[in-house]
Amino acid sequence: MTGFNYGRSLQRRILAAAAMTVPLLIAGASGAAFAADCRGGPQPGADWSGCKKSMLVIPGSQLDNANLAKADLSFTDFRGSSLKSADIEKAKMIRASFAEADLQDANLSRVEAYRVNFNGSTANGAKFTNAEVQRADFRGAKLRDADFTKAELGRADFRGADITGSRFTMANLARARVAGAAFSGPIDFDNAFLLLTRLDGVDLSAATGLVQEQINLACGDNKTKLPPGLTAPAHWPCADEVDDSNDPD
Repeated sequence: MTGFNYGRSLQRRILAAAAMTVPLLIAGASGAAFAADCRGGPQPGADWSGCKKSMLVIPGSQLDNANLAKADLSFTDFRGSSLKSADIEKAKMIRASFAEADLQDANLSRVEAYRVNFNGSTANGAKFTNAEVQRADFRGAKLRDADFTKAELGRADFRGADITGSRFTMANLARARVAGAAFSGPIDFDNAFLLLTRLDGVDLSAATGLVQEQINLACGDNKTKLPPGLTAPAHWPCADEVDDSNDPD
């Protein structure tokens, strides 16, 4: 009887182990089915997360709702492409081109985007929080309600861009060119670093978060309008610097 009971007990253990193994195998197969498709072409909802997609020429692509998180997109040409609501968080996109692209509501948080071309793009509602976007070209871009909180924007060029409602809280805008940007209503510069930021002719009367110490670091002229209680420093206007913001080097 003892041997019989032991045999039945062993059988039950084997069946229990098998029952636990089957879901794990199914889960593994399911996970593989949803792995990134690094060889797949550009299409809405494409999953290129973590993929190397650098130095491609794919203008006019449809990548709405695509997952490009942590992908290497450096030097890739996305001109005129649609990437609405795409997840591009933590992607490496050095010198990539998104000129005339549609990035509305896209997530570009924590991207590495040195010298990226956003010229003429539409990025209303896009998130650039904690992004490395030094020397980026945002000229003529539509950036309504974009979030640049804690972004690195040194020497970024916003001339002709619509930045209405954008947030630059704690952003580094050192030597950035905001002169010529268009916006109406409040715009948030709370704790933004404005060392030699070009504010010539900009109407900041409705801007929020600005204090005199920030204005003292910035560059403006007699056409720059400041919020109530702030005054133009004696060194305005600043001497012109060489405009190398979009040079190839």
